[in-house]
Amino acid sequence: MKTFPLPSTLFLLLVFLLLGLFRPSTSLRPIRDRPSVVTSATWSDENALFKRDEAELNPYYWNITGIYRGTWRFMGPANGSSKFVDSSGFQGVSVLELLSKPSKLQGVHYVTGSITFQDLFDNEREHARLRIEGVYVWPFRQLRMVANSGGDGPFPEEEYFRSNPYHLLGMFSNQVYPDPLKGNNGEKNALTKELEKYCNVEIAAKVSRISASQIEGEHDKYRFEGLTEAPALDSDGECFTPILLNASSINVDVYYNKAVNYTLMVTFISFLQVLLHIRQMEHSNSQFGASKVSLIMIGQQAIMDAYLCLLHLAAGVVVESLFNAFATAAFFKFVVFSIFEMRYFLAIWKATRPASSSENWEVMRRELSVLYSRFYGILVGGILVTYELRVFLRAIVFLAYSFWVPQIVTNIIKDTRKPLHPQYILGMSATRLAIPLYVFGCPSNFLRIEADKWWCICLTVFVAVQAGILLVQHYFGSRCFIPRQILPEKYCYHRKVESNPQATDCVICMASIDLSRRYDYMVTPCEHLFHSGCLQRWMDIKMECPTCRRSLPPA
Repeated sequence: MKTFPLPSTLFLLLVFLLLGLFRPSTSLRPIRDRPSVVTSATWSDENALFKRDEAELNPYYWNITGIYRGTWRFMGPANGSSKFVDSSGFQGVSVLELLSKPSKLQGVHYVTGSITFQDLFDNEREHARLRIEGVYVWPFRQLRMVANSGGDGPFPEEEYFRSNPYHLLGMFSNQVYPDPLKGNNGEKNALTKELEKYCNVEIAAKVSRISASQIEGEHDKYRFEGLTEAPALDSDGECFTPILLNASSINVDVYYNKAVNYTLMVTFISFLQVLLHIRQMEHSNSQFGASKVSLIMIGQQAIMDAYLCLLHLAAGVVVESLFNAFATAAFFKFVVFSIFEMRYFLAIWKATRPASSSENWEVMRRELSVLYSRFYGILVGGILVTYELRVFLRAIVFLAYSFWVPQIVTNIIKDTRKPLHPQYILGMSATRLAIPLYVFGCPSNFLRIEADKWWCICLTVFVAVQAGILLVQHYFGSRCFIPRQILPEKYCYHRKVESNPQATDCVICMASIDLSRRYDYMVTPCEHLFHSGCLQRWMDIKMECPTCRRSLPPA
């Protein structure tokens, strides 16, 4: 059996005595400063303890490195300190980022990171963020931290603190200040000024483990329950009322898998939308067929896809490890927006302005410039409006998903027949609902947005009603649900023929027409007869008589 020299044995007894004193049983109070002196000879004798990995020495070792998200709240009804800036929030969301490194003292880890208090002020863009450092005594599952006064670079005394665990356990500082938090105007906000002037922020927390069987994924998760205090440096009351903290670790692997699966879904639905656009363009490949499609409807969908492209590209830039996945989704949205929707948008515009297309290039270029300036002006203006009104994001999304309404109104005004293919109506309605239903309806979405079941139901019903009206207009006529009393008089193509010729042929199919069945033939205002099916297919392409080329009224 291996023996240790006497100085090392005394040192080990002193270490375990200190660890036992630091073990809190009934209260979570920060560890106060305890000056101590350690000689270099003591550390050289202890090196024999670290020939094996620390996890092998103790099977209960937990690595708490990671990101934690939870809540904070004042212990009292509100912050009762006069030295602390007025805060509008009583409770809110807290985010911790921790990095744990082993020290030379067995059972003690050096921990650095930051803690962010959200919902502290009325301004949602302003958060309180503190850089923190301290120790994690993992045999007793205790975390002790203080706010750090260093800059953005490496801590100047980091190696000294890591090499001297007594300074770790003594919190190694008498005066520590938070990291300067910059405001919107580039100056330190009031919270940081107050903390630097008065506060010595100390955090004490208990660490517990959540079993892997109770969470998603195979990795264990950890939970913090602790207390944040700030006694004043001038001993004249506390800087702010103690804050209770509760936070659970985020499984980054599961988070990344959810994000990748989301981008795969976006890529797949973008591919489906490409196929649906091709099917619709084939359905309205003639000039008259394109003129029946609403320009506002296609433009609204193009703007939505442009926004989605920018959002996914920005997400890829922010989360560098997921750049490839989000960039792929953004690329497919860019293809849908820039190639198919903008091409169809211009085809509809040309079809509705046949006179302009035949004019010279200068007139055409001037009108195109006006069209593009309006489109991209609405695109940029919508970004600014959405950013300023982001509190009403759900209402904005609900309004954006009224993209079928312009086509419904156009069908009623022009009394058009079958402008959209049924597959396009159903397919686009389903694919466009996928993203908002995931973001606002999936309880475990990667954005961690709280699910709103009733909002998702209302959005689905809203889009389904629009699609249902379009299908009814497609099969039963654009004005079938409007009372006939308020409709203008409409020409009847199935009227009786005044003269009864013995033999009449349809010039479209060159077959004879049976005049004994009234609804088997149609009569134009210019007294030309055709089969009902032949003339309806002809009118889907051109609204003019196949015989004399006169304009025809809507059927």
